[in-house]
Amino acid sequence: MNTEQQFDEAIALCRDVYAKKLKDYGAAWRILRPSSLTDQIFIKANRIRTLETKEAKINEGIRSELIGIVNYAIMGLIQLEIGFADKDDMSVETALEWYDKKMKLTRDLMLAKNHDYDEAWRSMRTESYTDLILMKLYRTKQIEDNNGQTIISEGIDANYMDMINYAMFGLIKIQEEKCQ
Repeated sequence: MNTEQQFDEAIALCRDVYAKKLKDYGAAWRILRPSSLTDQIFIKANRIRTLETKEAKINEGIRSELIGIVNYAIMGLIQLEIGFADKDDMSVETALEWYDKKMKLTRDLMLAKNHDYDEAWRSMRTESYTDLILMKLYRTKQIEDNNGQTIISEGIDANYMDMINYAMFGLIKIQEEKCQ
């Protein structure tokens, strides 16, 4: 299977979880400011790092945390574009349309970078994805603390998209290991 197909399968997995949670909770996440979403992603990435370095007391696994990173980062991209709300103000259908729009942009970025880097992610250790996501989180927090201003660096949206792509690579690797 090629990267595009594997990525699309991972998208379908993450989107399915997102859609089911929308049906359970609505778009309650609309009240979260982007910085709160960054903190939620941090919690997920930090838990992955903990699971990679010591035995877990709650056996939920890395896979569900990677899905959470993807979905929270998509929510972050949405919030960056349209702003946060004071209440759940988005239908399930609209939230899914936004998800698809932001995921398409992120997938397109992955394809361009994957071409330029010649699938280097396949040779990386999965723990490196975690470290890179955490690094992107610290960068994002710094940008947020600077009120979104950067001098030379990419913005929060680019960091969210990179986090999504690293998490997706992790999901692909987990699936590949399962199939061996």
